[in-house]
Amino acid sequence: MTNTNAPVVMTTHGAVRGRREEHATVFRHIPYAAPPRGAARFAPPEPHPPWDGVRDATVAGPTAPQPRRDAFGHLDMSPYFGQGWVRGEDYLAVNVWTPDTTRDDLPVMVFVHGGGFVAGSTRSELYDGTAFARDGVVLVTLNYRLGVPGFLHLPDAPDNRGLLDVIAALRWVGENIAAFGGDRSRVTLFGQSAGATIVGAVVADPRAEGLLQRAIIQSGSGLGAFTPAQAGRVTRALAQVLGTAPTAEALAQVPDERFVEAMPRLAGIDLTVDGHVDPLIGLSAFSLVLDQQPAEAVATGRGAGIDLLLGTTAEEGNLYLAPVGHLTSSTEEDVLAAAARSHPAPEQLVEVYRQQWPGASAGRLRSAIMTDALFGAGTRRLAAAHARHPSSGTHVYEFAWRSEALDGRLGAAHVVELPFVFDRTGLPGLRGPQAILGPAEPPADLASRVHATWIRFARTGDPGWPRYDAAHRTTMRIARTWTRVADPAARIRLAWE
Repeated sequence: MTNTNAPVVMTTHGAVRGRREEHATVFRHIPYAAPPRGAARFAPPEPHPPWDGVRDATVAGPTAPQPRRDAFGHLDMSPYFGQGWVRGEDYLAVNVWTPDTTRDDLPVMVFVHGGGFVAGSTRSELYDGTAFARDGVVLVTLNYRLGVPGFLHLPDAPDNRGLLDVIAALRWVGENIAAFGGDRSRVTLFGQSAGATIVGAVVADPRAEGLLQRAIIQSGSGLGAFTPAQAGRVTRALAQVLGTAPTAEALAQVPDERFVEAMPRLAGIDLTVDGHVDPLIGLSAFSLVLDQQPAEAVATGRGAGIDLLLGTTAEEGNLYLAPVGHLTSSTEEDVLAAAARSHPAPEQLVEVYRQQWPGASAGRLRSAIMTDALFGAGTRRLAAAHARHPSSGTHVYEFAWRSEALDGRLGAAHVVELPFVFDRTGLPGLRGPQAILGPAEPPADLASRVHATWIRFARTGDPGWPRYDAAHRTTMRIARTWTRVADPAARIRLAWE
């Protein structure tokens, strides 16, 4: 039976009916672009056809084609990755949580999920926006094209189609969010991991000008894009696996299932090309494809009018080592190999890390190098580039609370801050010896404080600590206690620069 009391909102494509819940009115699976079918998988996003009547927006929709990733070794990652691929072509859609559809002046936050450019979706349990709506924010989450349709470099297709999807979703927000209570002039785009790297690229992209006023980059990198030559190696490898020409025209005939099946066979491609190292150090065969890194574009003044909050976790690399036992089994050879993957002078780099952490184990040093190779160096470079232009604020954090998962080895790893940002630390799937937050109770007020800080930044552009600049490089270290630190990675920063 239709609930006639359920809220109905008119969008530019047609009416949608949501559902009132305890702290929010929720609208799920509202298309912002046409389904990417056949050859359209490799084209820019197109407007969705209008619909007649009222569309049911109470049920979660399909997701982008992707491999199932519900664990890293012994660590349960299902709350992060969700259900994997839920089939259906009409997946370029948003979810909206709002406190009040009768207003049009509420701040808006738009979240871009992570997953190595090949996985993730709005169906993740972590990305529930109820706490944001409860606290007076309209929260939007979105799906975008992943893997081959989203990021494969092709001579007869535009690059970064997943990025184009995010920009299209921002345009949808600008055209429609007032009907959901939001103010289109108060939009904060935020993301984590691959989603954060995409956010950094959006900040630097002139096609997104005017679509956002603030951005939050959680464990991304302003140096995370492949060059076209690097991406071309992935394209040729995929074409060989599939036995087809390396063009969009040829790949348009290949079903998504074959793309997903081929992904594991792309692992281990050497992407050191023309002096450029692999910015993802072999963890993913897909990334943005750009002639100029986002940090370099921002240094020239791109995104200068956008307030920026960005940071990393203190032990990002632990996620890739601890769940498979490598945090304890790593050798000095492994440390040097990690440095060689990411730096032109690996021996000197390793020596800097040994001086920074005297007496540290090989696993600790390997994790620290991976942390900076993947996220830290690119985050610092982007922060410094943005801070050159004082017309908008730059603020930096480091999330240092340590999870006791995996017998205490997970620590302040990649993804650990997300439950605190979404105020979801009570989610059952996050708790346990092999769950992201571990078996112990997180600090009672940490989630509420982190969550409130993100909202404060979205409202005001000020998270509550001084701006980051070349003189002080002020960083807020977030743990059980919050501590302001000046240039906490000075020696490390200089080694990467």
